[in-house]
Amino acid sequence: MRLSLRKAFLASAFALTSVFAAGTADAQDKTVRVGFQKYGKLILLKSKGTLEKKLGDLGYKVTWTEFPAGPQLLEALNVGAIDITNTGEAPPIFAQAAGAPLLYIAHEPPAERGEAILVPKDSPLKSVAELKGKKVALNKGSNVHYLLVKALEKAGVAYSDITPVFLTPADARAAFEKGAVDAWVIWDPFQAAAEVTLGARQLADGKGIVDNYQFYFASKKLAAEHPEAVKAVIEELRSVDAWVKADPKAAAAQLSASTGVPAPILELALERQGYGIVPISDDVVKAQQNIADTFLALGLLPKPIIVSDAVWKAGS
Repeated sequence: MRLSLRKAFLASAFALTSVFAAGTADAQDKTVRVGFQKYGKLILLKSKGTLEKKLGDLGYKVTWTEFPAGPQLLEALNVGAIDITNTGEAPPIFAQAAGAPLLYIAHEPPAERGEAILVPKDSPLKSVAELKGKKVALNKGSNVHYLLVKALEKAGVAYSDITPVFLTPADARAAFEKGAVDAWVIWDPFQAAAEVTLGARQLADGKGIVDNYQFYFASKKLAAEHPEAVKAVIEELRSVDAWVKADPKAAAAQLSASTGVPAPILELALERQGYGIVPISDDVVKAQQNIADTFLALGLLPKPIIVSDAVWKAGS
């Protein structure tokens, strides 16, 4: 497992270095560099090809680079390798604390069922409370990190009473299948894939525990120097969002073609998403601040942050 994780880290580092080098070489061009994951509205936007036309009409080029999860995406934004991306709630908290020049530009409504704590189908564990003393796999600093913290809190179990095993989704699934961990906290479509193909059971999803917002981000440089590009990205994301909501089967088929994930799994995942991309509200900022304060109290965040400092004010 350690070897696999090391290989994944080296591959990610190589990809990040390559992207940064390419970004530096193209610094004189009007290029919007988009970082995306293997799932979500951004990869659908990439597959439709409409952003290229939208930004092309404004004189911009578009490049796309895939990353395994939110923390890696925001690391790329931090070092200036990408300009636009999206993640869940937790990664921007850690990124802002690390000084990343990010701005929240929009968000999707809550998707409480789009992440869950899973156990193998034959596991004796029946409740979150029974995770005490167990090994739990998760992607460190990701959305599910906060889900685990709050689910344990609700069950009366201290975070220090479980053993977190920090793994990327691919390595976490391998550990989960081999029985090297007792539970896995994960998001869709990995969650849906484990439920459909492995028969994994939910101890809890986010319902009644966390909101599970999805956020969209721009670099401060892009937002300050090219606000029209940021607005164009948001407009195209809203268009894709409306299409997915209206025709999830077609969206699942298109996403399957580009990711290799079977369409039925993607249909399940899309059914659990939130729809309607909207500006960042005061209530959402407050919810993010609560997450930041929770991580700080647990000693997981190196210093306090003010989330509102990282919210884009279009036109300002």
